[in-house]
Amino acid sequence: MKILLYQRGEKALSKSGIGRAMKHQVRALSAANVSYTTDENDSYDLVHINTVDFSARSMAQKARKEGKKVVYHAHSTEEDFRNSFVFSNQLSPLFKKHIISCYELGDYILTPTPYSKQILEGYGITIPIQDISNGIDLDRFKYEQQKVDKFREFFEFSETDKVIISVGLYFERKGLPDFMEIARSLPDYKFVWFGHTPLASVTSKVREAIKEKPDNVFLPGYISGDIIEGAYSCADAFLFPSYEETEGIVVLEALASKCPTIVREIGVYDPWLIHGENCYKGNSIPDFIFLVKGIIDGELPSTVDKGYEVAKERSIEAIGYQLKDVYERVLGGNY
Repeated sequence: MKILLYQRGEKALSKSGIGRAMKHQVRALSAANVSYTTDENDSYDLVHINTVDFSARSMAQKARKEGKKVVYHAHSTEEDFRNSFVFSNQLSPLFKKHIISCYELGDYILTPTPYSKQILEGYGITIPIQDISNGIDLDRFKYEQQKVDKFREFFEFSETDKVIISVGLYFERKGLPDFMEIARSLPDYKFVWFGHTPLASVTSKVREAIKEKPDNVFLPGYISGDIIEGAYSCADAFLFPSYEETEGIVVLEALASKCPTIVREIGVYDPWLIHGENCYKGNSIPDFIFLVKGIIDGELPSTVDKGYEVAKERSIEAIGYQLKDVYERVLGGNY
C-alpha cells in the first residue's frame, strides 16, 4: 500500500489550518509506518487530497480514470467560508456547489469533527464520511523556558504582565472584532493576535476594528516557531471567539500547551470540549470578559490537565493509525 499525499500549493497554504493539517499527515503516516509519496508522478495506490482548487479536482479525476482510490479530506464548508473575505457571503452558494462536486469525486471522505461530518451529510452527500481530527504534535508544544523567554523578549513583556493570545486570519468569522472589544474592556491586560490577512481582502468591519484597535492589542502578523510556541506556553489564557470552525487546529495547540482555553459555544466543539471541564465557553463579549478575568484572578477552576487529555487523544501518532485503517479499508473495498 502506497499513498499519494497530494500536496500542490502547500507553500501558499502554510499559514492556514489546511496547510498545518497537510504537514500533520506527513508526520502521521511516517509515525504509522505507512508508505507514502508527495510526488504525483510517482506510483501509488490511493490519493489523499486536502484542497478544493482546480488542480486538486483534476488530480482526483485523473486518479479515478486510472482506477486509483481517492480519499477526499473535507476541511472546508460553506458555513466556514462565510464572513471571511470580501464578497464571501455572496459567493458562498457557488462555493458550496463547488466543494460538493469536489468531495463527490472521492471514494471516501474524511472531515475533522462530528460537527463537520453532520454538515456534509446535510448537503446530501452519500459517499461514506468519517471524522478524524487533524491531529496535534504534542512534542512541539511542550513547555520550554527558552521559547517563553523569546516570546517575552519579542514583545518586551515582563513576567508580571497578564497576557491573552489568539491565533487566526483576520476574518470576521474568527471573532477578531470581538477580540478587540474584549481587550478594550480589560486595559490592564496585554492581548496578542497572531496571524495576518491582507487588509484589501477583509471585510469593512475587520478593517475598522484593526484601525481602531486599543493600545493593549498587539498584531505581530504571522509568526511561527519558538515565539508563538512560547506564547502558548506562558499566556494566561488562549481566547478564540470564532463563530465557525471545522475543528480549529489552534485550539488543539492551546490544549496541548496546557494554556487555559476559552472558546465560543458553537457546535463544532460538541461533544469533545466541555465547559468547565477541559475548557471554558462563552456566547458574548460580557461572557468572555468574565471568563478571562475569572481565569487570571484564579476564581475559576483550572481545566488545563483535562484539556491536555483531549489533545493527547488527537496526537499525530494516534491519527496516523486511524488514517492507515481508512486506507486499508478503502483499498480493500470494506467501507
